[in-house]
Amino acid sequence: MPPRRTFGQRWWGRAWVEALEQRAKLDPNRLPRGRTYARKGVVDQLAISAGEITAWVRGSRPDPYRVAIRMRQFSAEEWEKLLDVAGRRLGHAAALLDGELPEELAVQSREAGADLLPGPGDLRPRCSCPDSANPCKHVAAVYYLVADEVDADPFVLFTLRGRGRDEVLAQLRELRTPSAARPARAPEVGLTPKKAYSRRIAPLPPLPAVPGEPGPPAVLDLDPPARSGLTSAALAALAADAASLALDLLQTRDALADLTFAEDLARRAARPGADVFGLAAAAEVAPSELIVSAQAWREAGRTGLAALRDVWNPGPGPLAVARAELAELPGEVKVWRNRVTAGPVQLRYGRDGRWYRFVRVAGQWWPDGPPAEQPVDLAYPAEDASTS
Repeated sequence: MPPRRTFGQRWWGRAWVEALEQRAKLDPNRLPRGRTYARKGVVDQLAISAGEITAWVRGSRPDPYRVAIRMRQFSAEEWEKLLDVAGRRLGHAAALLDGELPEELAVQSREAGADLLPGPGDLRPRCSCPDSANPCKHVAAVYYLVADEVDADPFVLFTLRGRGRDEVLAQLRELRTPSAARPARAPEVGLTPKKAYSRRIAPLPPLPAVPGEPGPPAVLDLDPPARSGLTSAALAALAADAASLALDLLQTRDALADLTFAEDLARRAARPGADVFGLAAAAEVAPSELIVSAQAWREAGRTGLAALRDVWNPGPGPLAVARAELAELPGEVKVWRNRVTAGPVQLRYGRDGRWYRFVRVAGQWWPDGPPAEQPVDLAYPAEDASTS
């Protein structure tokens, strides 16, 4: 026999069911019949809008019954209390953005007098069936199936209290913006297209000065959800790196916004104090490979990383020049594709028309200094490849 159908898999879905059965003051003798009815799959076209739940429920008659349930919407004062509770802690807003409802937020909002879950008198149902009981089994079945909707999206609770996801999140963002930084809201005045197009275009305001260093990331007061696999420390590191990259873009106007995954990984590993082994584990690459990539990035950025990885045929001209320059070094000079090797020294010709020097260390080629326009500038013996 298959397991009995339950309602509410996540805590906020279960909280809806518990509120129905314990706090909403509904007839406890009628709810079990509705629960059984809901398990039979007789509820169709369940829809939820601001303060209202509607559905069609198939019963003993040929035509289904129409169910409409009104839920008391919050007053402006109650919304102010709820948003104040949600806006006090960054973690509450972060969890809501992630599609989760912190249990602490639900408890605190209830204590503040703005309970998201239904209480006595909050639910006012109507059903087209002849049963005068409140709730009838058709209404009770809909009550239980709402738990599935709440499970999938806890913002259903906000919608039933009168405001949807976008409006709530916009108000939370506004509350977390310092009052001095909030732009004054202009009055909404109608404007015809003719007047709009006839307006003189105002000059753009000057750009603010580029800061000297990136600002510190915000301190999270609540860890991310456990199922995300992230920690507050990891998010802080990502935020700090994003701020640093943004500053680089502002200061250098370099085309770093379109980095590939491998390029961005090498860039992050090349930063002072980077946890290279942690990055390698997260990216599922060998630490030795990432260490070399980071060195290539430190020497020449994305073109240095390209020189580390690219193998191509530039034609005989540049290679002949490099071969002649390396002929004075000990060992046989070998040419392969864009690489010219003499003992522990190798020059690689990049697609940017510059030469990149590599030295042999413990059986692996390591980038050795910035690039040069001519191979003669890089054709000198390796110092000590065994200890470099």
